[in-house]
Amino acid sequence: MSPRPADAGTVRPIRHGPVLLVTCLALATVVAAMASLNVALPDIARETHASQTDLSWIIAAYSLVFASLLLLAGTLGDRFGRRKALLGGLTLFAVVSAAATFTTHPGTLIALRAVLGLAAAFVMPATLSTITTTFPREQRARAVSVWAAVAGASAVLGLLASGLVLEVWSWRSVFWLNVLMAGISLIGTLVVVPESAEPARHGVDGIGAVLTVVGLGTLVYSVIEAPDQGWGSVRTLIGIVTGLVVLAAFVLWELRRRHPLLDPRLFRRPRLAAGALSVSLQFFAFFGFVFVFMQYLQLVRGDSALAAAVAVLPMAATMIPSTRLSPRLVARFGSRAPWVLGLVGVAAGLVVLALLEADSSYGLVVAGLLPLGAGMGLAMAPATAAITETLPPAQQNVGSAVNDLSRELGSALGIAVLSSVLASVYRSDLDVTGLPAPAAEQARSSLAAAYALRDPAVVTQARDAFTSAMHAALLTGAGAALLGALTVALLLRRTVGTPRGDTEGPRSAPAAPGTAREQGRGHPRG
Repeated sequence: MSPRPADAGTVRPIRHGPVLLVTCLALATVVAAMASLNVALPDIARETHASQTDLSWIIAAYSLVFASLLLLAGTLGDRFGRRKALLGGLTLFAVVSAAATFTTHPGTLIALRAVLGLAAAFVMPATLSTITTTFPREQRARAVSVWAAVAGASAVLGLLASGLVLEVWSWRSVFWLNVLMAGISLIGTLVVVPESAEPARHGVDGIGAVLTVVGLGTLVYSVIEAPDQGWGSVRTLIGIVTGLVVLAAFVLWELRRRHPLLDPRLFRRPRLAAGALSVSLQFFAFFGFVFVFMQYLQLVRGDSALAAAVAVLPMAATMIPSTRLSPRLVARFGSRAPWVLGLVGVAAGLVVLALLEADSSYGLVVAGLLPLGAGMGLAMAPATAAITETLPPAQQNVGSAVNDLSRELGSALGIAVLSSVLASVYRSDLDVTGLPAPAAEQARSSLAAAYALRDPAVVTQARDAFTSAMHAALLTGAGAALLGALTVALLLRRTVGTPRGDTEGPRSAPAAPGTAREQGRGHPRG
């Protein structure tokens, strides 16, 4: 699966350093967009009169479409060229981001964020696949660790960059930042990234792609709308059950396909299954935390957008070095110990942050952010490596797809679930007795809307209700991280004759049933 030059008559030497730089910048562009708009949510709520549910959709629409189309977009990139996928995705990303600067309605903004998710679905899998197919094996682990560090840190750095531009302009500046980053990445891709692809030996699994979109879309829609419809309402319950049934149908369909979009049998490999679940749960917790916490900093503590972004920098200060340190710890102690420790660190950080009140000191904020960042860094690298290194070279694009899908699926569900918990508890705890019906409904729609009433008593109650809701949301995220730690510990439990706590060495596992290596049934992503 070596890179295929775009021009068959000219083979240019691959410059691995510039390729890594450009692909990581493209990755940072789409990852930062998942988090950067969180800083602008209070301004968006005030200017567009968006409710708490609208705000949830503005953030979640991006991740939902991103996750739903990753497999299909990754497959198309593998078939027709990963460089082409990068160029097309980055171009669409820049154009739609520019269009978003002219909208004034939350519904339009939600739709444009969904299209941005489509663009990102083509960009992200192409970045990791480009790295794993262009770098020699002896350099691949280090390159993947850099990719993982960028994937984690870009969210925090995106928050900081957005905070900076929001100091001098409105929330629309966040989208102009998207345009700038996508433009630079586009130029870099044109200059240094080689084309790589695989021959199109069979058709694309369109039915599998549709089942993914319908299943995830129905599930996430039902969760986000649950605070408005009621968690026990018929509409919510039917929606959740329907989403799960459609996703189950997707699994059954893929098992019967000769060339599935994603072969479920791959998850019989303990290391790959542990990596996928870990990535999903840690990003479930992380991006749900970002959505909740940035509103707390600005609306409850009263920080500006820049101050709120700077406030979370201690998390990046531990995340980046711990990501770089993680491969060394894995080499010495095996992946199990640092991996589980990282997930426990994520849970511990969220539990500490769940102790925050409206008047808590910044020291308590730092005490929660440090273990959260360190835990993310420690867990990300071994989880990503477990997915990519478990598979042989001919299936590296499958590993990229599994990693990307796990991350974006976890992010979409985390934003949906934690934002839904936040909205439900906020509305339940807010006492609007004595308020006229329109004012009561406005106060219950979001904390930013409650501020607009300019009633000190209502604002105080709304801040307290939001803080209580944040506690519930962060504890939910902590529970997800602990579940991940327990699952990884069980899947990678020490076995006799297995060194350093690993149950599978890189690339040593037999091919999953139904894959090309075992049965000649074609590529499992095909």
